Amino acid sequence: MILFGDYHTHTIYTHGKSTIEENVVSAINKGLKQIAITEHSYKHFANPVKRENIKVMREEVDRLNKKYPEIDILLGIECNLLGVNGEIDLTEEEEKMLDLVVLGYHKTFKPTFKNFFKFLVPNTLRFWPVSKKRIEINTNAYINAMKNHKIDILAHLKYGNCMVDVKKIAEFAATQNTYVELNGKRINLTDEEVFDVINSGAKLIIDSDAHHFSKVGENNHAFNILTRLKITE
Repeated sequence: MILFGDYHTHTIYTHGKSTIEENVVSAINKGLKQIAITEHSYKHFANPVKRENIKVMREEVDRLNKKYPEIDILLGIECNLLGVNGEIDLTEEEEKMLDLVVLGYHKTFKPTFKNFFKFLVPNTLRFWPVSKKRIEINTNAYINAMKNHKIDILAHLKYGNCMVDVKKIAEFAATQNTYVELNGKRINLTDEEVFDVINSGAKLIIDSDAHHFSKVGENNHAFNILTRLKITE
């Protein structure tokens, strides 16, 4: 199986260790045809991108697309799932500057007062087993986000103790042409859930979540799962 692109990478604009150009050159050297730069959005607690840098990054990506015509460079963002109603930290105006939107739940984000108690705290406190009600709330949060925004990729589902009904999310993602990610750093889906995604009609996408140029396109964990489960391209 040959990887075509990598749609989840970070740079020095947040907590990555490399420049956009270093990520691009690494992608070219590894034979990729597309790469996306997807920094953490503004409500990420520890490493958010600065709002004013979105325009700067847009200009840099446009410049690098001319410099490296052999690869398609996309500007995206990894926004945060913020609450029970599917709130995300991205405005419609900001979306217009981007080529794609990745959505992920993170353990460190800045919620509203209401969602601090209704969303962040219940998903942070590790009560096991997770209640069916909590799974339903989290699942609907993802679905509401896809209803209200154009989400291209769902990143690392079930990360950060945010348990969801993967099958139900995948079934709705299929209607929105939203990809479900197998993340190069963290995959929390069971084998059954991987097949649930496939059988739902949604598409899997393999991303590195690279924070250094050397990790761009590195997805051995995901490839090993696909090989073991005999999942074809």
